[in-house]
Amino acid sequence: MKVLLAIDASRSSQGVITEAMTRVWPEGTRFCVLNIVDLRHWQGMPELVEDARKAGRKLVEDAASKLRNAGYETKAEVRLGFPDKAINKYASEWNADLILTGSRGLNEVTRFLLGSVAQAVLRDAPCSVEIVRKAASAATAEKHPMKVLVATDGSECAAMAVRTVANLPWPKGTQVRVVTAVQLIAPEALPLSSSLCPEYPASLLDEIWKEAETRAAQTIVDARKKLEAAGLEVNTYCAAPSGEPRAVVLDEASKWRADLIVLGSHGRHGFDRLMMGSVSEAVALHANCSVEVVRSEVPKVKQEALEFLAIASA
Repeated sequence: MKVLLAIDASRSSQGVITEAMTRVWPEGTRFCVLNIVDLRHWQGMPELVEDARKAGRKLVEDAASKLRNAGYETKAEVRLGFPDKAINKYASEWNADLILTGSRGLNEVTRFLLGSVAQAVLRDAPCSVEIVRKAASAATAEKHPMKVLVATDGSECAAMAVRTVANLPWPKGTQVRVVTAVQLIAPEALPLSSSLCPEYPASLLDEIWKEAETRAAQTIVDARKKLEAAGLEVNTYCAAPSGEPRAVVLDEASKWRADLIVLGSHGRHGFDRLMMGSVSEAVALHANCSVEVVRSEVPKVKQEALEFLAIASA
């Protein structure tokens, strides 16, 4: 497994290093600690760019030495560029499996006006992404049992999130809880939902709703079986609640005091995501704990076929 730690001098980046040090990783996991010297800050000032590069080099080497001392193969890299694009570019070059990055906790207005590096990484990353949030009291914590909330909707991307949790090693005593939400209509279509009532009898809508509840309950049972088969302690699991999925996941994580939320990404990009958002992005940006968004890999053969088709149609 190849894990990319994208850090800067902020406090949130210290949480990224702590997360890497206190988690249990598969045997043979390799790390790369990356710092991007943000050219937006230093354009036209080459002397300051060089100073920033030196500071970045010390930052990544200090972090890398901690991981090396813990027995992990680790490299350190400093690049010039714009972090919101350069992190994903390097992740693609290095063929990373997971990116760990911090969140500065931008408020809604600031995020809308200025954007967020974490948000940009999350949207366009070529691999899974974890937005790391750690309490200050956990800064020196050793490996400890975790409370991992797995969100699933029965889709293939959600199934991959379940498999990811099942396949990873976790500290002894880690607890897992599975949650899903029943929602017949996608969030972006809710304004149109009132138009369904005149067209369909209440009995039909009730039948559809019950079928959705049944599927959601079965989704939880299936996920629990996979996780327990992997030896994980699924001591409790949330019955399938009705509601908007983003709110359900965030509320459950808050009430249970989860350390980590793991969920899949449907891979919505571009204009659709700008207008309608996504459950994974909303949870990652607004949760009070760390959030890992799992992306399915595109098989190499399939990727090459897609590239060929793109060239042929150009």
